[in-house]
Amino acid sequence: MSALFQPYTLKDVTLRNRIAVPPMCVYMANDGLINEWHKVHYASIARGGAGLVIVEATAVSPEGRITPGCPGIWNDQLAQAFVPVVQAIKAEGAVPGIQIAHAGRKASANRPWEGDDHIAEDDPRGWQTIAPSAIPFGRHLPKVPKAMTLEDIARVRDDFVAAACRARDAGFEWLELHFAHGYLAQSFFSEHSNQRTDAYGGSFDKRCRFLLETLAAVREVWPEHLPLTARFGVIEFDGRDEQTFTESIELARRFKQTGLDLLSVSIGFTIADTNIPWAPGFMGPIAERVRREVGIPVASAWGFGTPQVAERAVREGQLDLAMIGRAHLADPHWPYAAARELGIERPAWTLPASYAHWLERYHH
Repeated sequence: MSALFQPYTLKDVTLRNRIAVPPMCVYMANDGLINEWHKVHYASIARGGAGLVIVEATAVSPEGRITPGCPGIWNDQLAQAFVPVVQAIKAEGAVPGIQIAHAGRKASANRPWEGDDHIAEDDPRGWQTIAPSAIPFGRHLPKVPKAMTLEDIARVRDDFVAAACRARDAGFEWLELHFAHGYLAQSFFSEHSNQRTDAYGGSFDKRCRFLLETLAAVREVWPEHLPLTARFGVIEFDGRDEQTFTESIELARRFKQTGLDLLSVSIGFTIADTNIPWAPGFMGPIAERVRREVGIPVASAWGFGTPQVAERAVREGQLDLAMIGRAHLADPHWPYAAARELGIERPAWTLPASYAHWLERYHH
């Protein structure tokens, strides 16, 4: 029996299998507002059979967007636009999740096919970026961010709380905090990007403070019976991996103590000069260490898009959930194809009867 296709329960939420679609930016919003395109996009993916569909990084404030095409949830109008998306995902049998985020110094960027670089200073589409310290990411993102004041830090923390409330009221049943990929929260944690000398920088405890305070504040408003999760970069692949990973394990323990239910294990991406060992399922052993040493459920993406790799990661206890991203963009019915490859008899239960009829007929 396939481990990948076993149900999974976390809090009061049960997924029909261990296949999750991670948040993937599609850059199709306008001034933070999503549209009919998003509803069709997410409904199509949910229809394919995944257990969990997490809506892309959604900014908690206007300056938290990665690009002008990224969605937001900083006011009620923006939040209400997600209601049809939530309903569409649920109608197709998947659990609707959302990732709320602040891009920090990586914000105010052009969309990938427009250069993936910072918007020019004289371009009215751009805005002032903020970060723990006035240190640019570099390379294609050279803009120097404004170092956040204590008032800025409190405001952004409150923005996360307000975003969580709106996500809850829109009907989302799974919340992910974006604490990864060199965006704002990750940049507080990393010594590469945080050179503050106040209560939010310097020592390990101080570099963790923004993340833990934000998590604790969101925990107060997010329903206890629904999963509260985070995506966090536990390693940078920058030559001092064991030191970073040891700190990440301790922070993950504190996440759990603060009320986190699951950790999506990812990469820091805080600096450009890294040596990431890209390979199928390469994050599996790292996620397994987090799972074992912290005692928290884990998920991960990056190279699990081959059915056998995802199956092995779940079966061997590396992952509780396999995050399958790009493969779902190439084929929204990836779960059906995966079930076929894993030898599951008549896997069409994951599809509408009309789809199942034609697929089964064609197969036989």
